[in-house]
Amino acid sequence: MLSMERIPDQIGYLVLTEDGAILASGGELGNDERIANVIIGLVTLISKDNSKAFFAEDFEKISITYSDHCYIICLSNKKINVVKKRLTSSSTLSPESQLIEISS
Repeated sequence: MLSMERIPDQIGYLVLTEDGAILASGGELGNDERIANVIIGLVTLISKDNSKAFFAEDFEKISITYSDHCYIICLSNKKINVVKKRLTSSSTLSPESQLIEISS
């Protein structure tokens, strides 16, 4: 298992249970309950159409991209893994842009 601290360019991480409890955290996301609640709300909203879809592999990854950083959300082993990563300056997004991508 890869330690979250060893992910390249990560500046914060959260590992959450399906009900939003923080199991592990670090960096800029260390014990950040506000972000944990936002992530749980997003995952619940995406899975809302199917009450059993929360961990039914409906999607593999959610990426939320800003001009200088991104959040990557993955479901694995009934846990929600969130990584905040620094983006390189070669990004083509304007400072006020954001992009949300859901991969299935």
